[in-house]
Amino acid sequence: MDDLLSEKEQIEQIRSWWSEYGGYVIVGVAAGALLLFGFNYYQNSKLAAQLEASALYETLTNHVVEGNLDDAEIVADQIATSFAKTTYAAQSRLAMARLYMDTNRDQDAADALAALLAGAASEELKAVARVRLARILLYQDKPQEVVDLLESQDNPAFAATYGEILGDAYLALGRIADAQAAYQEVLMDPLSQGTVDQQLVQWKALDLPEVPSEEPLAEPAAEPVTEDVVETSESDDVDEAVE
Repeated sequence: MDDLLSEKEQIEQIRSWWSEYGGYVIVGVAAGALLLFGFNYYQNSKLAAQLEASALYETLTNHVVEGNLDDAEIVADQIATSFAKTTYAAQSRLAMARLYMDTNRDQDAADALAALLAGAASEELKAVARVRLARILLYQDKPQEVVDLLESQDNPAFAATYGEILGDAYLALGRIADAQAAYQEVLMDPLSQGTVDQQLVQWKALDLPEVPSEEPLAEPAAEPVTEDVVETSESDDVDEAVE
C-alpha cells in the first residue's frame, strides 16, 4: 500500500512539474529543432552558392583562355555582384586583369587589381595582385605610385619580388642609391631563389649609373689688388727714375 502511494506521489510530482515547466520544454525543443533546421539550411545554401560560384569561375577562365573579353566581363560582373565575399570574386579580378593586359587595356587591368586590393581577399591573393599592379604602373611610367604601393609592405615571401620592382621604380625616379640598396637586398635575401631571376637583378645592379659625388668646395678667390697699391708702386718707380 505504501509503495502504491509512493508511485502516486511520484506521478503527481511529475504532473506538477510538467504543468509548471512543460511549456518551457516544448519551446526549447522547438527552438532546437528550428536552430538545427536553420543551420542545415545555411550549410546547404552556402554549399549551393559555392558550387554556383565555382561553375561561373570555370566559365570565366574558359573565356579568358579563349580571349573572349565581352563574355568574360559579363561573367566577372555576375561573380562580383552575387559572390563578392568569396575567393572566386578576387580570383576573377586576377583573371580579368590578365585578359585586359592581353588586349592592351592596361588601365582596366590596373582598375581590376585595385578593386581586388580594396575588397575582401586573402593576403596571398592581395600580394599577387600588388605585384601585378606594380608592374602595370611601371609600364605606365608611374614609378612614384609603385613606391607608394610597395614601400611599406612587409611580406617575407614576396620581399624579393617587391624589392626588384622597387629598385626599378627608384631607378626611374633617379634615386640611384635607393635602387642599388633595393637590388642588393634582393641578392642577399635567402628566399629570393626561385622567386626572382637573381642574375637579372645582378645585371641591373651592375648597370646602374654611378652616384654623383659631392662637388668639392671652391677655393676662396684672391683679393684683387687695389688701385692705391698700384698707384704707390708707380710713384716709387718714377722717383727712382728721377734720382
